[in-house]
Amino acid sequence: MKKKPLLFKIIRFIIRIFYRKREFLGQENLPENPSVIVMNHAQMHGPLDAELFFPTKKLIWCTGEMMNKKEVPAYAYKDFWSFKPKWSKWFYKMLSHLIAAPFAYVFKNADCVAVYRDMRIINTYKESVKALERGENVIIFPEKIDSYNEIINAFQDKFIDLARLYYSKTGKDLSFVPTYNAAKLKKVVFGKPITYDHTTDNTQERARVTEYLMTEITSLAKDLPVHTVVPYANVPKKQYPKSK
Repeated sequence: MKKKPLLFKIIRFIIRIFYRKREFLGQENLPENPSVIVMNHAQMHGPLDAELFFPTKKLIWCTGEMMNKKEVPAYAYKDFWSFKPKWSKWFYKMLSHLIAAPFAYVFKNADCVAVYRDMRIINTYKESVKALERGENVIIFPEKIDSYNEIINAFQDKFIDLARLYYSKTGKDLSFVPTYNAAKLKKVVFGKPITYDHTTDNTQERARVTEYLMTEITSLAKDLPVHTVVPYANVPKKQYPKSK
């Protein structure tokens, strides 16, 4: 991994002081071989927990726009604050520009690889396979805007294709670990992994693995004490659902 600049280390240290450490449960479910950790986003809690406290070496998939200060404002406003009341939108548009440089700096120096929805995704896959070959886990937050249930949003499924490339490079099938971030409980829970089968049609495997991950993460949430779920969308806190 790239050497971290001193300024980044200072920023990371300060954040750790004010951001309460998470408890990681179910670590016995992590495979011996490096794997893909699939986690709900829980707004900024998922990426923060992954960067600050994750118990193994890792590479985190990060939206490429958040690693480019010119692209941060438009993406941040749309993804973080588009649900805010109309009267306050001027403030969040201004804020999206103010955070551009510091956010891009932090994400570029964190344990992240940029993810784009175009041909640049090939580089994301290649860097991810290299990380897996180094023995690092790859962490992905695949939720999209569409709702799935009261716990998570539906998942994008193209990240499953990483398994094909990994098999072609190593001859090994890749495992995906469902992981639930219970931000309000200060807990992250690992579920039982599912292994991609390279002998099966890719479209079929995408659907099978994705459905298992969404179902299992939902079960992990419901097995915990009833709690407030931090949703993918940055909606008002009064709209946060309860696990049931």
